[in-house]
Amino acid sequence: MIRSIMKDPIFLAQKSVPATPDDLPLAQDLLDTLAANREHCVGMAANMIGAAKRVIVFDDNGTPTVMFNPEIVKSSQPYQTEEGCLSLPGVRKTTRYQNIKVQYQNADFQVRLKTFTGWTAQIIQHEIDHCNGILI
Repeated sequence: MIRSIMKDPIFLAQKSVPATPDDLPLAQDLLDTLAANREHCVGMAANMIGAAKRVIVFDDNGTPTVMFNPEIVKSSQPYQTEEGCLSLPGVRKTTRYQNIKVQYQNADFQVRLKTFTGWTAQIIQHEIDHCNGILI
């Protein structure tokens, strides 16, 4: 189901709680909402649709991808960039990393570890910031 985009900075600044298998429908809502906003958006976190859960979705080189409870466990090659967000007006400067290693759970809640680089890594970092209550 396509959901409305949350724009309340007080809500968005709260840390999200861990996701559980009960949150599988939330992941589908995120995928539907991401697809509906494809022209302006390449990733979303659950708090962007009003659910303070650690679930993110993003475009991984054309493949919509879901992560439950993602955590960056390693990062390298910092750089400065500017980012916008559907939830907040304007663009802001931020530091990102060219390479990240992420531990997460898949839709079967099996733990996975994967390395991402470049644009995909930047998207994931932005969405994990959302999970951590960091506004960009």
